Amino acid sequence: MAHHGKRLRNIKKGLGLNKELSLEEAVAIIKKSATSKFDETIEVCVMLGIDAKKPDQNVRNVVNLPHGTGKTYRVAVFAKDQKAEDAKKAGAEVVGAEELVEMIQKGNMPFDRCIATPDLMPLVGKVGKILGPKGLMPNPKLGTVTQDVVTAINNVKGGQVEYRSEKNGIVHAGVGKASFSTDQIISNVKALMDAILKSKPAGLKGQYLKKMVISSTMGVGLIFSLD
Repeated sequence: MAHHGKRLRNIKKGLGLNKELSLEEAVAIIKKSATSKFDETIEVCVMLGIDAKKPDQNVRNVVNLPHGTGKTYRVAVFAKDQKAEDAKKAGAEVVGAEELVEMIQKGNMPFDRCIATPDLMPLVGKVGKILGPKGLMPNPKLGTVTQDVVTAINNVKGGQVEYRSEKNGIVHAGVGKASFSTDQIISNVKALMDAILKSKPAGLKGQYLKKMVISSTMGVGLIFSLD
């Protein structure tokens, strides 16, 4: 920990952290400072000028990052018969119906994302109180309740990111790894920001994007601009 503390102090010493940088400048600094022994995750934090208490101002959707996230996602699919076979062939780690519900009820959830065919949503509802708080509940608006389970699985494993505003109006999303090239990170950030802009609530008045910050797992947060 002493090493990281000294490293971060040195970074902070030479940088005005409240200074707004271009995205290119911020990414270059983040990559240079990501010197941990593991491949640090690059994350974007966006502070929105929404009233998170109003349901019509909640921001939530998915975006397919052009270069993926660098993370491997395990997928569970609620499906039967041919759809279940399709899901298995597409690479889903866990596929089932009633038996999948039993697994979840026992606390056995070896997956990071959950997909379901529409006909099995009543069954999924039995474990909604378990999946919901973990952000795993299938949702048709996010493309995770669908008959096309193959496309949904490919999207998740190909780098699809879900973003949602928290109660304080902040959106967090991973946009890659420190080992990604600068161009790859920039491209992913721009794709995320384009999606967030398109998710602007229709009834919102005032400033939508208040502040954008990019950081790595063990690094500092840098304010950036897309201009």
